[in-house]
Amino acid sequence: MPNPLREPWRAFLHDLDSLLTTTTDLHCLGGFVIGELYDLTRVTADLDVISVRGTRMAMLQELAGRNSDLHRRHRVYLDVVTVAIVPDHYEERLTDWLPEEFQHLRLKVLEKHDLVLSKLSRNLDRDREDVSRLCVSAGLDARLLARRYRSELRYQSARPERDDLTLELWLEIINEIQGGA
Repeated sequence: MPNPLREPWRAFLHDLDSLLTTTTDLHCLGGFVIGELYDLTRVTADLDVISVRGTRMAMLQELAGRNSDLHRRHRVYLDVVTVAIVPDHYEERLTDWLPEEFQHLRLKVLEKHDLVLSKLSRNLDRDREDVSRLCVSAGLDARLLARRYRSELRYQSARPERDDLTLELWLEIINEIQGGA
């Protein structure tokens, strides 16, 4: 499953790893995961992280966040996401990606359905494009997506009726692509 990291991500993450002194887990989502893990055409300058274990968030921001030395050197940065909502049990489904690549850094990526659901409330054009791409390359299961939304995510929504409509749109996209419409 894991693809080798492309530049500038490889150099950026290796440089960050060399600055760390303890094992640090990053719970990753967003365009970085879609572009690098699933090898989809998706350009992004940030690595979205929803949780960090092992190193203080402030220290990571200083080392690799926007306007850090690493950001200036590699033109990519670590971005702590505070507005995304994710399914309740996402941590149980995290995948260790490239576990042998780094000494201290551990990239833990959201499972594909959790990744899609993390974009639901935003619903930008690029989010719908990501759903379409993941549907083709990663084989999204529309029933699983709907079930997980209803049981683990909907109650967290600030606008559940709007997210219900977005989910229905996304399920239509998935069914159309998969020929089940």
